Amino acid sequence: MSAQDLALFSAHPIIQAPMAGGASNPRLAAAVGGAGGLGFLAAGYKTPEAMYEEIRQLRDQSPHPFGVNLFMPQPATADPSALAVYAEQLAGESAWYATELGDPDSGTDDAYDAKVSILLEDPVPIVSFTFGCPERSVFDAFARAGTYTVVTVTSPAEALAAQWSGADAVCVQGIEAGGHQGTHRDDPALDCAGTGLLSLIPQVREAVQLPLIAAGGLMRGGQVAAALAAGADAAQLGTAFLVCPESGAGPLHKKAITDPVFSRTELTRAFSGRPARGLVNRFMREHGPYAPPGYPQVHHLTATVRKAAAAVGDPQGMALWAGQGHQLARELSAGRLVELLVSELHAAREALA
Repeated sequence: MSAQDLALFSAHPIIQAPMAGGASNPRLAAAVGGAGGLGFLAAGYKTPEAMYEEIRQLRDQSPHPFGVNLFMPQPATADPSALAVYAEQLAGESAWYATELGDPDSGTDDAYDAKVSILLEDPVPIVSFTFGCPERSVFDAFARAGTYTVVTVTSPAEALAAQWSGADAVCVQGIEAGGHQGTHRDDPALDCAGTGLLSLIPQVREAVQLPLIAAGGLMRGGQVAAALAAGADAAQLGTAFLVCPESGAGPLHKKAITDPVFSRTELTRAFSGRPARGLVNRFMREHGPYAPPGYPQVHHLTATVRKAAAAVGDPQGMALWAGQGHQLARELSAGRLVELLVSELHAAREALA
């Protein structure tokens, strides 16, 4: 596949990131697609039936191409004793929010096989993968179905693996990105050792012959222009769209993105057991240093606490995923944001010319 093939899906090189947990929804994806960008649904943490229902809703709302993101199954590498110790540490949170801790053994595959089956039976334009790379047979099956495939990568080595396996494109994620780092292998020895986006793009560009989608901290059209100049073919933005009225993120999360109380972000394992970037709050400060590697077991363990914190209006106990550029977020409609990003992109290109 070529960069021209990727460009067929949208008028502008602006992609709305798939944000699991509710922020990405049919309304947001439809608004982005209607403005000439590319919208995405996030199947992560949803049942196969819920994923399909969102696809159906989006098709009813918009005629434009869209994508669906899947989480790859995770190896069972969590240490049960470490999880038990962390559960004891979280007992105070459980008591404070008057809720039981979640069951860490709620599954590690995110119903991946069932979701792939649905997407092959009723194909969508694009499917992307996070937390790993499928086998070649999966890419071959999607190719036969006419679906364009994308793999999230955080290094040239992961990009090469995606190219060898048969992916059509890679989403190059810099360490600035909000939410989970999409590494193919979770190695605690490499925590916080990721590469910045503008350094990573040319490294991946020289390693593979696939189209590149740049992701990580992008909030302005000028930053999109820089990513394209560095070698990317399109830009994917998450935090920028999270505060849009069409986003399904909760009101506390949206407010926190630009609240001066939350002045910085960090990578943490506190909420999920996997490195993820979010706004620094009390939960992250108190539990981040002690959280064991263990995704999605820790995610399941803390789920009830995070939900209870949101229910009582306490952002200090929530996972407030956000990229490094969160303070640049603009509370605009998704369509207007796409238009403004495109205008800024064109202005930046003219200035460089």
